Amino acid sequence: MPNDRTLAQCAYDEIRAMIVSGELAGGRKLIVRMLSERLDLSATPIKSALAALERDGFLVAIPHRGFYVPEIGLRDMREIYELREALDGIAARKVTEAGAGADFVRDELQPILERQHECAAAGDLAGLRDLDTAFHRAIWHRCGNARLAQVTDNLGGQSRLAWQWQVAGGMLRALREHQMIMDAIVSGDPSRAERAARSHVRLSRAAFEKAVRERGPEAMPR
Repeated sequence: MPNDRTLAQCAYDEIRAMIVSGELAGGRKLIVRMLSERLDLSATPIKSALAALERDGFLVAIPHRGFYVPEIGLRDMREIYELREALDGIAARKVTEAGAGADFVRDELQPILERQHECAAAGDLAGLRDLDTAFHRAIWHRCGNARLAQVTDNLGGQSRLAWQWQVAGGMLRALREHQMIMDAIVSGDPSRAERAARSHVRLSRAAFEKAVRERGPEAMPR
C-alpha cells in the first residue's frame, strides 16, 4: 500500500503537470477538495503536494486565501534565463568531461532531435515544446550533479508557464542550436559544449524578449 510520502509525490507530479501544460492557468486558485476528487486522493497528500509546489516556485501562497498558479512576468523570465544559462552550460560541460559523449548523443539526444524535426514539419508546436524540455532534461540528468538536475527541472517547468511566448520561428532556431550542442558534446571539448549551451539560452532569451516587445509592454506582467 502506498505511504503518505508516495501519495504526496504522485499528487505533486500530477498537479505540476497540469500547471506546466497550462490546464491550470496563471491566476487560478487551487481547491483541495476539487483536486482530491480529480486525483482520487485524500486531502493530506494534496496539501503536502501544494506546499512542495509552492517551495519549488510552481505555486504562490497568499495568506488566508490559499494557493494560486503564478502569473509569470518579464522579471521572472529574465531571472530564469539568467540561471538557465549558467546551469545549462555547466551541465553540457560536465556531460562532455565524463566521456562517451558520442554514445549519449546517438542514443538519447539524436532521437529527440529527429522527433523535433518531425513535429516541426507537422506544425506541432506543443510537441516541439515537450521535446525541447526532453532534450535539455536529458543533458541535465546525464551531467552527474543531482542537485543541478533538480534545480533545472524546476526552472524548466517554471519557464513553460510562459510557453505562449515561444514562437514557431524561435523553436525552429532552437533545433539548429540543439545540433550545435550535440556536435560540441561529440567533439569531446567541454569548453565548446559549455559555450554552445550558454549561447542557446542567451538566444532563446533574446527571442523571448523580442516577442514581448512586439506585442507591447502591457502584454506581459513586469
